[in-house]
Amino acid sequence: MLYELHDLSRRALRPMAAWSRVQARWLRRTPVLGAPFAAAGWELVHRLTKEYPRPAFDVRSVELDGETLAVSEQVVAATPFCSLVRFARRGASDAVQARLDRQPRVLLCAPLSGHHATLLRDTVRALAPHHDLYVTDWSDAKDVPPAAGRFGLDDYVEHLMAFIRELGAADLSVIAVCQPTVPALAAVSLLASAGEATPRALVLMGGPVDGRISPTAVNRLATEHPLRWFEQNLVYEVPPGHPGAGRRVYPGFLQLGAFVSMNKRKHADAYRRYWLDRISGEDSSAASHERFYDEYNAVLDMDADFYLDTVREVFQSFSLPRGTWTVRGTRVAPEDIRDTALLTVEGAEDDITGPGQTHAALALCTGIPGRAKRALTMPGCGHYGIFSGRKFRDSIAPVLCAFVREHQRPRPAATLPADAGAAC
Repeated sequence: MLYELHDLSRRALRPMAAWSRVQARWLRRTPVLGAPFAAAGWELVHRLTKEYPRPAFDVRSVELDGETLAVSEQVVAATPFCSLVRFARRGASDAVQARLDRQPRVLLCAPLSGHHATLLRDTVRALAPHHDLYVTDWSDAKDVPPAAGRFGLDDYVEHLMAFIRELGAADLSVIAVCQPTVPALAAVSLLASAGEATPRALVLMGGPVDGRISPTAVNRLATEHPLRWFEQNLVYEVPPGHPGAGRRVYPGFLQLGAFVSMNKRKHADAYRRYWLDRISGEDSSAASHERFYDEYNAVLDMDADFYLDTVREVFQSFSLPRGTWTVRGTRVAPEDIRDTALLTVEGAEDDITGPGQTHAALALCTGIPGRAKRALTMPGCGHYGIFSGRKFRDSIAPVLCAFVREHQRPRPAATLPADAGAAC
């Protein structure tokens, strides 16, 4: 019922969102005393009532050594639950293109934890000039028909394994941000245990590899309630009107409410500043607010099986660090990884993934030589600062690129078939 009420409320607010936008635009063009004040009020109403669809990556070009490279998105593999998107670059000459084709290939594992993969836009922009970059773009569960079947944590791991095989592990590095650190480590572990090739490098950034260390509010919520509580209070069926009608999900709007509740005062202050900026004509600051919240407020539904599996295995049982996690009956054994270099990245001020939770992977991967393992803790950096913003661009991204380059073997040009992907 809650999901149906949410759907009805969003539809009921559409006229208000449209009306407030029209009023704000009209008042902005009206030279009447008090018009900027009134316009700012209507703009705030519009921001609070509008819907936030999935944003675009909008990475159409990147700069490399002073040269502009055109970028296009290509889907090179897809299932109902995920698309593997390549950010294909085109150089101005054959010589430049040959250089691009020899750059390291990287699989960037985006989180499936509420926001869309576009949350990693800054990460994509930083990595794309220097790598043949592929990103996991997870589907909104309300758009996946029930006939597509269930999607659990095991399925997530198997998706990553399939993508690694598709791209060729021997010439690939994997970077996982936040939630996928655990399934990415599992995927590489299972490949190693099976005697298959593993990626040249694995980078784990701000993820709950061992949530017993420095528990945060996220960890405490998971341990304070039994799994049944999450299923009874946070799982709903997608209502009619969506392709996934009938699928059980953890709805995006509930996730957004949880995100906001963690920093209620911060968000309230941000909207108050936005209102004041629109009154005073600080358009640059207001536009920055709009860009951030266009992304932050755009959320997706997660399949209930995946969500509940994650709560149980990652946040309650701590199956990975305890060595008890199995995927399709096979134990996940990080100690079996031997040929993959490992870098872990944490933010010293991360209030979502506590200090030490990601670095715990280094102790689990006993088969990797010490010289091939590194830990980076960024001072003054929160959770989102690990993969976006100035500190990421200036201090973290160069370390990622150098680590991948250090452990990547040179690639021959054009190792993927020319028709491997279709333009989005």
